[in-house]
Amino acid sequence: MSNSVRSRLLLAVTGLLLACGAGVDDSGGGAAGAGSGQGGACVDEGAPCTVQFRYPLSNETSVQLRGDFAADGWEVGIPLEIDAGEWRVTLSAPNTSTIQYKFLVNGTDWVTDPNNTELVDDGVGAQNSVKHVSCGASLCATGEGGSGGGGVAPGEFDWRSAVLYFVFVDRFRNGDVTNDAPIADIETPANYQGGDYAGLLEIIESGYFEELGVNALWLTVPMDNPNVPGPGADGHAYSAYHGYWISDGEKVEEHFGDMALLKQVIDAAHARGIKVLFDYAMNHVHSDNPLFTEHPEWFWSLDFDGKYCVCGDGCGWDGYEGRRCWFRDYLPDWNFQSPEARAASIDNAMWWIKETGVDGYRLDAIKHIETVWVEDLRKRVEAEVDQSGGRFYMVGETFETGNRDVIRQYVGETLLDGQFDFPLRGAIVENILRRSGTMFDLDNFLATNDGYYPGIMSTFIGNHDIPRVLQTALDSPWGTWDNGGASNWVDPPGLPTSKAPFERVALGFTFLFTTQGIPLVYYGDEIGMPGSGDPDNRRFMEWSDVEPNQEWLRDQLKLLGTIRKENPALWKGTRTSVFVSDDVYAYKMTDGPNALYVAINRSDSAKDAENLPESATDLLTGDAVSGPVVSLEPRSAVILQP
Repeated sequence: MSNSVRSRLLLAVTGLLLACGAGVDDSGGGAAGAGSGQGGACVDEGAPCTVQFRYPLSNETSVQLRGDFAADGWEVGIPLEIDAGEWRVTLSAPNTSTIQYKFLVNGTDWVTDPNNTELVDDGVGAQNSVKHVSCGASLCATGEGGSGGGGVAPGEFDWRSAVLYFVFVDRFRNGDVTNDAPIADIETPANYQGGDYAGLLEIIESGYFEELGVNALWLTVPMDNPNVPGPGADGHAYSAYHGYWISDGEKVEEHFGDMALLKQVIDAAHARGIKVLFDYAMNHVHSDNPLFTEHPEWFWSLDFDGKYCVCGDGCGWDGYEGRRCWFRDYLPDWNFQSPEARAASIDNAMWWIKETGVDGYRLDAIKHIETVWVEDLRKRVEAEVDQSGGRFYMVGETFETGNRDVIRQYVGETLLDGQFDFPLRGAIVENILRRSGTMFDLDNFLATNDGYYPGIMSTFIGNHDIPRVLQTALDSPWGTWDNGGASNWVDPPGLPTSKAPFERVALGFTFLFTTQGIPLVYYGDEIGMPGSGDPDNRRFMEWSDVEPNQEWLRDQLKLLGTIRKENPALWKGTRTSVFVSDDVYAYKMTDGPNALYVAINRSDSAKDAENLPESATDLLTGDAVSGPVVSLEPRSAVILQP
């Protein structure tokens, strides 16, 4: 689907959409089954639901969806794309709405949906197919809804309350030097550096994560990788320290430990009320993986109509080519149009869930696989995994810096629970940390982003694929999405001596911790570790010789974690802007009778925030604050409880 066509459709329904739950009606004319992508949360009437349309693949050259889903939906078609052996398209429509539609095949033939038996008279002597949109959960009672939906069943974990910490295992903590085994002829930044499950276990049992308010961990891929170098696109040799080159899908990476130790890590986390997610890489394997040699038909050929189909080198990164290209020529790409290949991969994903008791997956490179893989995994999880303590949370990674439509199409009741919100990250970094544009720009973006996705998104300002967030907060900041260039390897950035960059990073985290979504803390960002792009953004975690500015930032995150935990309005309330100026943004988070006010000053000078409570306590300092006008110190924020 082109961006322009999808944008027209989404703009037509955006005015009706107030997110409160997630779901898909993919059952033809009937409503989707009960259950919620939020683990029991209700869903507002009019909330955005992910809806999928399918048409059987034969010898068609094109298939378009036409219908009343948009003002011009009968005149302007939405192209379906071939996905897993059929034509598919996914869009968003309001919960409880009804769509009449047909397919336009080969540009000439109007056809009703062969998968849907519900038809109505189209008024001109023929019939239209009918789809009833449902997010798959009960409607919220009056006053119970709003963005974020209602509560969860007793005893369930409410994923809206999660604070997620990304443990990059090899770079986090070395607890067992006997498994340190760097690969020969690879430079240190791209080699194994000794982090392991023994070290992670030490940190869990120390209470470090609870002090940060963290109640969910994302661990790098646990599966075994080959002990061989692989050439990177930058000309340097790399090891598989990141875990993405799977050579044995039922063995734990020996650099990290063994299965018994991994289970001990998960049990220790669970004992402290901490959920655990695995990074699961399903797009490809390493060429050393026996599955590739024994079942080559399960993988795409490196040759595609005479093209050398490596992503970005012979084949494109998007669309059909993006789903079948190899990331590198030693990483065979799964062909999930094959039911046998799909079943083998999902069997493995289920094996890890059942073997370890893990609570969720961070699913890598979602847009590079067939959507049906996600659907099939969700069906297996629903049928085979005990979720009485909380829904098995699946969050995807679709690296799109501006295209929210692409990100949203994978989120729904039978798909992902959420994705990482890259566009929001761009807005926070651009308008708060880099001080570009004005806070009016941030407010305008948030007005369209609130309620845009039908699920629980993960919000972030830093991760392992971009330079450290501290670089964007410098007095002379890096670009929002810089890749680092030569500084990834030569003359990498050092720690700034000024406190100002750390204060700006704290402002970014203040926003994440006081709004809806699951905030991510990328390891080391809690102390403002510097770093260029990959692999310099993956330096070993600093546990000693931490500078005072770094300690200050970590203390701020501990405080933010405590405030978020003690005030549910911050993670399930509705956000309302109360004051905006060039440098100040203030908003109110409301959950029923509970309300808190947040004001952020990005400026290097004191600024006023208006329309705040006449009498309140600043939860960041404990000080009494008198409004409605409050003076904010440079690069500071207040969280006010009236």
